[in-house]
Amino acid sequence: MSFILRDATLSDIQAITAIYQDSVLNGVASYEMTPPGEAEMASRFSVITGNGYPYIAAVDADGILLGYAYASAFRTRTAYRFMVEDSIYLAPDARGRGVGRALLADLIRRCTMLGFRQMVAVIGGAHPASVAVHRAAGFEHGGLMKGTGFKHDRWLDTIIMQLPLGEGLTTDPEPGVYPDTLYRG
Repeated sequence: MSFILRDATLSDIQAITAIYQDSVLNGVASYEMTPPGEAEMASRFSVITGNGYPYIAAVDADGILLGYAYASAFRTRTAYRFMVEDSIYLAPDARGRGVGRALLADLIRRCTMLGFRQMVAVIGGAHPASVAVHRAAGFEHGGLMKGTGFKHDRWLDTIIMQLPLGEGLTTDPEPGVYPDTLYRG
């Protein structure tokens, strides 16, 4: 499958909303039960990008959105400022074609360049494909939380996976270096 990666924009929100809606209604990656509309998705997009986090789109040769990925704060307490959580969502026909792997690799690259030191994946439903793409990118198993969600008439587990970025925890961050100065937590 041929595709390119680029920064997502507000003009992608309609397609982003449709992809996320499918995930909410038919998947287990999101524990939301009711899909948010375009206005809510635009608001979420603006908060994420407004805080300096990367938000990436994968589009085919015709400009059709195949998937998207973004990093955001893992938690909002200031001590977590060097850790990001990744999120990846794909259109149904783009799954299993390398789009998710490419989005994750680019997200890792961008977050490393921004000075983040850890990336965590919170994998709803312990979805095997998501676990596999994260493992292939070098993430390690960080934990299993059983029965964290109830969706589609079944209990769902959540897997935590983690990847050190850049120097990870081997050195202290330099004072005043991003994400210190831009983090709004």
